[in-house]
Amino acid sequence: MFDFEKLDVYQVIKGNSSKILQFIFNHPTLDLYIKDQWKRANMSIILNLAEGTGRMSNPDKKHFLTIARGSVFESVAILEIVKELGLIEEDLFKEYYDGYEQISKMLLGMIRSYST
Repeated sequence: MFDFEKLDVYQVIKGNSSKILQFIFNHPTLDLYIKDQWKRANMSIILNLAEGTGRMSNPDKKHFLTIARGSVFESVAILEIVKELGLIEEDLFKEYYDGYEQISKMLLGMIRSYST
């Protein structure tokens, strides 16, 4: 088992990412640019967490976690636009939004733990 797989935040991100990707794949009417950008931002969260966990120095770890958190913000902005366009139901919006918020807080805690 890799170190990142042991993290609670990884499990939360993985669960949220799977839900988001299923939503994206199951909505063919969603604009292709929005789909692509949301997939990229969503995947960036988990990939940067994994890559950062593999780094040896605390500044490197912090850098990748900061990028992951920025991708959370990007994903939330896209989610809000999808809601404004009426392409997502309120209950799903809230579930995804709350997931992103939890992830953001968990990543922030990790980022702060690497501060000097």
